[in-house]
Amino acid sequence: MSVTLCVLLWAREGRDADLTRYEDQVLGLVGDHDGRVLQRVQTVDPGDQPSEVQILQFGSAAAIEEYMQDPRRAALAGQRDAAIARTDVLPVRLLS
Repeated sequence: MSVTLCVLLWAREGRDADLTRYEDQVLGLVGDHDGRVLQRVQTVDPGDQPSEVQILQFGSAAAIEEYMQDPRRAALAGQRDAAIARTDVLPVRLLS
């Protein structure tokens, strides 16, 4: 059973471009784990809102775990910590 996630990301102050570069890299790995990036948007003027919102879909919960444990993703943890202040992940259901 597929799993759909809404990912909300807040950049550290002044690090929006770094967040984007990091996400460009790690989202490139999603397809290697039975996943797809359905949508990715940036907030025009984030203020207190997330800097970026993503809708991701994976074939299973196990595929998500494999993605999260991917050594290529883990190798970028320092970039992630430097760029991203907060991440919220919400399981969601797509509506027509």
